[in-house]
Amino acid sequence: MKFTKAARLTGALAVGVGLAALAFTTSQAQAPQPLKIGLLGGLSGVYADVAQGQVEAMQLAIEDVGGKVLGRPIEIVSADHQNKPDIAAAVSRKWYDEGVKMITGLDTSSVGLAVRKVAQEKGQIDLNVGSATADLTGPACSATGAHWVYDTYALAHVTGQAVVKDGGDTWFFITADYAFGKSMEDDASTVIKAAGGKVLGGVKHPLSTQDFSSYVLQAQASKAKVVGLANAGMDTVNAIKQAAEFGLVKGGQRVAALLIFESDVTSLSLPVAQGLVLTTAFYWDQNDETRAWTKRFRAKKDKLPNLTTAGVYSATLHYLKAVQAAGTDEPKAVMAKMHEMPINDMMTKNGKLREDGRVMRDMYLAQVKSPAESKSKDDIYKILATVPADQAWRPLKEGKCPLIKD
Repeated sequence: MKFTKAARLTGALAVGVGLAALAFTTSQAQAPQPLKIGLLGGLSGVYADVAQGQVEAMQLAIEDVGGKVLGRPIEIVSADHQNKPDIAAAVSRKWYDEGVKMITGLDTSSVGLAVRKVAQEKGQIDLNVGSATADLTGPACSATGAHWVYDTYALAHVTGQAVVKDGGDTWFFITADYAFGKSMEDDASTVIKAAGGKVLGGVKHPLSTQDFSSYVLQAQASKAKVVGLANAGMDTVNAIKQAAEFGLVKGGQRVAALLIFESDVTSLSLPVAQGLVLTTAFYWDQNDETRAWTKRFRAKKDKLPNLTTAGVYSATLHYLKAVQAAGTDEPKAVMAKMHEMPINDMMTKNGKLREDGRVMRDMYLAQVKSPAESKSKDDIYKILATVPADQAWRPLKEGKCPLIKD
């Protein structure tokens, strides 16, 4: 059979196009797939001020490993869980199914517990930063999970012991009516009683309530020396503002905010917040390293970083280092490296990821400065004491984590 010149040319073109397509397909197949990590935060609602900046903190961690790990680009996905555990569970399940290898953020204890169940079911990693319930290293502990920054046990022990020691030996609680609030009140009550104090009563309020008047009046009527706020975010801000309006502090009672953030203090203003004692894992003005990191962060997000912002950076950085060291993104291998490697960054020095998932690090007792003590609008805390990790955190044997064998 003879072929015309045109036919031979057409055939050659077809072969060329086929080879080019094959080369393109092969190139695509060989291109490294991105390592996907997720930020699931309370980006709206009562904790919005707390969670803002967490994506930017993840970006800083990615920059600090050179933008890639194991030759793969790193991709962030993010979503707002709206403080609803059902939404958080659905989003996390979808992400894990689509190849997301680690989820962090997770403000709100009910959200943290919901995502923990999904992560356990999928055998995937959750690095909880924003939830406070100590159950995450207790009954809900996980072989592929970690609790990174704070929990109700540490907050209660560091703040509670300091206040009782300073004479605040009778308490009344105003408590958010969900998992975090109950856990916070229970842990604080244990500390108060162990220190010789008494809990005279308490009242629960719905999440995101605007009117604290009836709760403040009950606290006043209790005659307790200390009114403990077992809530967070705008709930804490509104409770403190309304306590001031009702003259609670002027009447001789003290307010103990068991979980408070820099954004809360800024919203309240120093004249209202001054003197509040709190527990934190990070403060931007602690040293040259924290100040340098804060400068980098504020170039991306012009707000004061808080302990959850710093915690998301810390958790993400340690995870990425562990992936590199493990040579794989396989969850159990990565978690093994995370447990093995010390945690070192601007907020944690020689920290350790304990068997139950608790990050063991020092905590700090701080106090909100008075307007006279403050030298600038961001100069809001003074550090009163450093509490060593072995004193701040619940002993391993007391957590009832099923991973820990007697």
